[in-house]
Amino acid sequence: MTHLPLGGLSQAAIDELELTLAPVDAWAERRYPGGATTDQPVHTVYVPADRAEAGLCAAWGAEALETLDANAPLPALLAEATGLEIDEVAGAWDLLHAVLAERPIQDLRVDLEDGYGAHPDEVEDEDAARAARVLLAEAAAPGRPMRLGIRHRSLERSTRARAVRTLERVISGLASGGGVPDGFVLTLPKVIDERQVLAYVRLLGALESGYGLAPGSLRFEIQVETPQAILAADGRLPLAPMLDAGEGRITGLHFGTYDYTAAMGVGAAHQRAQHPVAQTAKAVMRLAAAGTGVEVSDGSTNRLPVGDLNEVYGGWRVHADLVGGAIADGVRQGWDLHPAQLVTRHLVNIATSRRKVPDALARLAVYFAATAGGGAQSADDGATLDEPATAQALAADLVRALHLGATTVTEVESRTGVPVATLHAFAARRVA
Repeated sequence: MTHLPLGGLSQAAIDELELTLAPVDAWAERRYPGGATTDQPVHTVYVPADRAEAGLCAAWGAEALETLDANAPLPALLAEATGLEIDEVAGAWDLLHAVLAERPIQDLRVDLEDGYGAHPDEVEDEDAARAARVLLAEAAAPGRPMRLGIRHRSLERSTRARAVRTLERVISGLASGGGVPDGFVLTLPKVIDERQVLAYVRLLGALESGYGLAPGSLRFEIQVETPQAILAADGRLPLAPMLDAGEGRITGLHFGTYDYTAAMGVGAAHQRAQHPVAQTAKAVMRLAAAGTGVEVSDGSTNRLPVGDLNEVYGGWRVHADLVGGAIADGVRQGWDLHPAQLVTRHLVNIATSRRKVPDALARLAVYFAATAGGGAQSADDGATLDEPATAQALAADLVRALHLGATTVTEVESRTGVPVATLHAFAARRVA
């Protein structure tokens, strides 16, 4: 907007203001580009490298369907198991079955760290090479994950050499097998200092150079599972400097429920994602990532839906509560460790998204019709006053619903009166 002088303020004063703030503008646009513009996976599935085989995504989906059919073959039974309303489960039923059959895993991580355990070097070498083959096979399979990669050991002194050895074997296998697949991402565990992130960035650059990969093609997520990642020894909150140290390579911050709560002195009987110390850590993660485009993911639950009917239902209820609670807190991704958890992961995401669609469509129709994207307008009933911030959240709900298949492009565009591209842009807009 051009300043129109009234006479008391000189153009020189305006020019000085612009000159002073230009570096701030450039920094803010670079550091806080807005929300993520890509569709965030609903989960990351962790599979130990010694149990990872080509075709594992399809196998997990088939096992999830078998568990569903054996324990809750009707919507009413699944509603009883999960605590969701029968109408919600019935409305999501067909889509749930389709997702489990066609694309059960959205983000796959072959684990060569804690979930993998200790193995002789020659065995881990073989499993690292096999992990590369599995990832290439899954990347080429129908219904491939949106993202896929590995978690290797940490950069702590005791495991650093093994971490680098494993990482290079995986990258070598991918490079010789046709290249790093689209959506490839690494998980860097047990980070305690931004200098580890800086060193990792340099290491990834050296791997790209050494194996002829495009600069910046190796990206990673930081696993937040130590108190030092939340509060540094000098009192700083180190996650924001870690994001800067990542030089644009960081895709997400992932919470490690059990390592973190154990480090905070929480006893085994009380370790859970909803524990107050865990919730505090995830609030800091969301603060650090806000506006950066970096995604935040919850951790896992070790209560699995396996065993007899009561045990399966109990595991599903715990997992459904975890997933639903995280979504309500603004965390749309979490970890899954067993095929049966895919049932509740996808069900809760689909049902929650479907629940939001009618309200979002109605309110955005009024908002965009009246304001063309600016100002504040009441919904039809006059009970809700929407402004850009609430409209942004509504747009994000619809973008998420499209990603999950809970609505269609035709429904969204016809009801809101704007193209889906407008909703994507509005959902990811910079708050400035």
